[in-house]
Amino acid sequence: MKTITHWIDGKPVEGTSGRFSPVYNPATGTQEKQVAFATVDEVDAAVASAKAAFESWGESSLAKRTAILFKYRELLDAHRDEIAELITAEHGKVHSDALGEVARGLEIVELACGISVQLKGELSTQVSTRVDVASIRQPLGVVAGITPFNFPAMVPMWMFPLAIACGNTFVLKPSEKDPSASYRLAELATEAGLPEGVLNVVQGDKVAVDRLLEHPDIEAVSFVGSTPIAKYIQLKAVEHGKRVQALGGAKNHMLVLPDADLDFAADQAINAAYGSAGERCMAVSVVVAVGDTGDELVGKIAERAKNLRIGPGNDPASEMGPLITREHRDKVASYVASAAGQGAEVVVDGTGCSVEGHEDGFFLGVSLLDRVPLTADAYREEIFGPVLAVVRAETYEEAIKLINDSRWGNGTAIFTRDGGAARRFQLEVKAGMVGVNVPIPVPVGYHSFGGWKDSLFGDLHIYGNDGIAFYTQGKVITTRWPDPSDGGINLGFPSNS
Repeated sequence: MKTITHWIDGKPVEGTSGRFSPVYNPATGTQEKQVAFATVDEVDAAVASAKAAFESWGESSLAKRTAILFKYRELLDAHRDEIAELITAEHGKVHSDALGEVARGLEIVELACGISVQLKGELSTQVSTRVDVASIRQPLGVVAGITPFNFPAMVPMWMFPLAIACGNTFVLKPSEKDPSASYRLAELATEAGLPEGVLNVVQGDKVAVDRLLEHPDIEAVSFVGSTPIAKYIQLKAVEHGKRVQALGGAKNHMLVLPDADLDFAADQAINAAYGSAGERCMAVSVVVAVGDTGDELVGKIAERAKNLRIGPGNDPASEMGPLITREHRDKVASYVASAAGQGAEVVVDGTGCSVEGHEDGFFLGVSLLDRVPLTADAYREEIFGPVLAVVRAETYEEAIKLINDSRWGNGTAIFTRDGGAARRFQLEVKAGMVGVNVPIPVPVGYHSFGGWKDSLFGDLHIYGNDGIAFYTQGKVITTRWPDPSDGGINLGFPSNS
């Protein structure tokens, strides 16, 4: 059986802990690989490699860094199908979705290729007599990333390309559930010419995570995952004096006003709720139907949901693949099973789904719940699966209050033809990312991704300008070059005259 190992100092490193975790093909339910869990010593070795590499990489020219990143971008583009196949085999998402993930990750690599523009400093001349002040940004040193299973290529690419473009070195701890994509990204980076130690990958569990959070040579930690773990990451990283950005969970609402095109809204609700089997932090998990739109909208969503083709991700006919593990599938199904008893109407029940020839796969059909009480578990908790809840609101004001009362504030969307209502919504809603007739408003690479409230811990969002600020530290330099005619002693207080 193939073992996924670590990538340290530009080469594979076999694990020595004797601890492994199974890596399944979710479409078949069979274990096809295993991943080696790192020891504390192996994490320390990766950090030591990154620290040694920083001595030269941090002082390297922008021209050298961007030349390597351009080559890296070419290699990623050439291998995008291969990377997508690894994602489909271990995560389960359909191949087209996996290709889209790689494409969105490439956006950040392309942003990193232009880092020389983003790192330009500022200069103010003659702030006082022959005194100039300049502001520059410099790298932090060794930084780390801890990434989730749902985007095993894209989320790491949200982090390390910008970090290394800014002059840092990087230690990545990917999800143990689908580790191959991140490992392949590191291999290709070395092939592109990235010096040894600049990008390292350690596989593991809480042992590896805690060592990264505690290690005195790591300056900053980026994290994407669930809210409870994001809180833990922030507290433990700050306790050890690190800069931290920790992106947590979500319960994203899609508000549909009476004037909306309901066929379009139903199509988008299907795409946003059930794409990637709902295993997206930006998935729409709640539709808020305003006024008398509810019955018709629910009918249109249900009609579409019943016709979705569910199957293995490597089958071009499949529109939705399996969930990541058997345990997660069963947990998601439990929300549907308990919904009716908590006051919801189960319009579509996908819990009995079985795919011919893949009966042992981790498949779950799509479910649609209507008139979901705000007290129900299906509304209060992040499900992270193909379950869409519909709640009703009589007015826009009631709907916006409902959304703003949510503990999460990751993404939200409004569907309407009314420009005034849309403008009001985007200003009044308490969320970090807002879509107007766009159900999953994930920003392009040169804007930043991140939510509010319990969806973000730390003050800077990921990638874009916030990402560059996170991976650098500012320095202000005040200089004075006296004219040869200057001289003499003056003990008075300096002035700006």
